[in-house]
This record gives sequence, structure tokens and C-alpha cells, in this order.
Amino acid sequence: QVQLVESGGGLVQPGGSLRLSCAVSGRILRLNSMDWYRQGPGKERELVATITSGGGTNTADSVKGRFTISRDNVKNMVYLQMNSLKPEDTAVYYCHAYLQQGFGLRAMEYWGKGTLVSVSS
Repeated sequence: QVQLVESGGGLVQPGGSLRLSCAVSGRILRLNSMDWYRQGPGKERELVATITSGGGTNTADSVKGRFTISRDNVKNMVYLQMNSLKPEDTAVYYCHAYLQQGFGLRAMEYWGKGTLVSVSS
């Protein structure tokens, strides 16, 4: 059973920093793209950042220059470094991944349960 578990969320002051981690466990042949999404109160879930298997990254305009996504292929981890946090960054952050579990199997989509980030004075 593949599981994605986020950690690192919490309460932080505006302008502060936080690093989110996502651990992927279970049978994994290959991790393809990995992403971070977020969903604020009363808002739709939005893509924050994505990283390909080759390490290429993209971030949403709203967080560009402040957030950085990275991955550790040995540990099957993905991270989101968040700097200069703003109140509008308050949301539940979700880890997302496409992964292949074995030879002859197609890559499938998996989601974590989310971790809350609250930015407030």
C-alpha cells in the first residue's frame, strides 16, 4: 500500500519560513512527477509547485521567488521550502505524486492527507 504523509506544517508569523516534507512509502519502482497543492478556507485546491523526475521545477506565480520544491530520490521524499510567508499562504498543503509500483504497471496518482499551514500575527 502506497502512502504519502506530509509533515512540517504549523503556525508561523508573516515573513517567517517553514519547510514541508512528504514521505512516500510502500512498493515503489519509480517516482515520476511530484507536486504540492494547497487549499485555503473556502477556496479550490490549487497547484503550488511541481517537480519532474529529472528535477525540473515550476511554481505558481503567487509563490514564485518565495517557495522552492525539491526532492530526494534515494529517500523518496519531496520538500517545499516556504520563505517570506504571507497570511494568504494559509491553507492545507497536500503532497501529490505519480508513481509506478512495478514493471508492466502504469503510473498512478496518489495524494497525502494534508498538513495545515497557518500564517498569522
